[in-house]
Amino acid sequence: MKLKSGFTQVSHCMTLVRKHDYEHYLCTLLLPKPVQPVVFALRSYNIEVALIKDTVSEVAIGKMKLTFWRDAINTIFKKGSNDKLPDHPVVNLLAQAVKECNLNKIWLSRLLDARETDLTRTSYHQTKELEDYCENTSSSLFYLTLEALGIKDVHSDHVASHIGKAQGIVTLLRAAGYYRSKRQVLIPLDILMRHGSSQEEFLRGEATPSLINSTYDLASLANAHLLKAISLADKIPKGAAARVFLPAVATRSFLEDLERVDFNPYSERLRLRRPSLPMTLLWKAFRNKYY
Repeated sequence: MKLKSGFTQVSHCMTLVRKHDYEHYLCTLLLPKPVQPVVFALRSYNIEVALIKDTVSEVAIGKMKLTFWRDAINTIFKKGSNDKLPDHPVVNLLAQAVKECNLNKIWLSRLLDARETDLTRTSYHQTKELEDYCENTSSSLFYLTLEALGIKDVHSDHVASHIGKAQGIVTLLRAAGYYRSKRQVLIPLDILMRHGSSQEEFLRGEATPSLINSTYDLASLANAHLLKAISLADKIPKGAAARVFLPAVATRSFLEDLERVDFNPYSERLRLRRPSLPMTLLWKAFRNKYY
């Protein structure tokens, strides 16, 4: 598996992932070298569409930008088409990855659909809505990575689903301070109501018992998905499959850090990057473990 890609395209994608998704940058470097450009293309695609919501002032503009990506994906998968792809490093590298690895369009499209729905989202009413969003975004990227490695295994798919959900929930918790600055609270409303909390309480940023309990519930849900993924570790194929799921190490580390600050999602300590993470990931990769 060797993409006929120019150095500039791969370098662009690597730089993009390193800037916006450092943990996945480290994890991708620990995958087999031939597949690394593919995964950097996939992660770059995710970053490009994820950033749209935060970089546009109007929903209509966001939808126009997503249309660019939808048209690009459709052109990539249009067999026998003479349509020219846009001159974009991520699009071009992604096109090569799709062709070389026979990637499934459904996961790329599902991720795009989820991002489009997210353009107008201001809250989640039910926890399942959040889990579905995480499945459609984070889990889809794991499914694509498994495809890139040629891994077709039902247990690996189950692990991908659970780790994707755990990672998506943790991403939301990590961004609690950012969302607060935008006057948004994405903790599902059913969890807030269970503890007598409210969005206004989260916007005030006070570590009240109901805020802490709501955060604890969401963190516990992420941890439950991680534990389920770990319980399947002995059933997935030996070798590269475990490395696909290395991002679970960072997800678990954040949950441990969150517990240390008593589940206060606004604690400044959660902003600190663990300096030991690169070595931890290397050690886990060496042992073919993701927990």
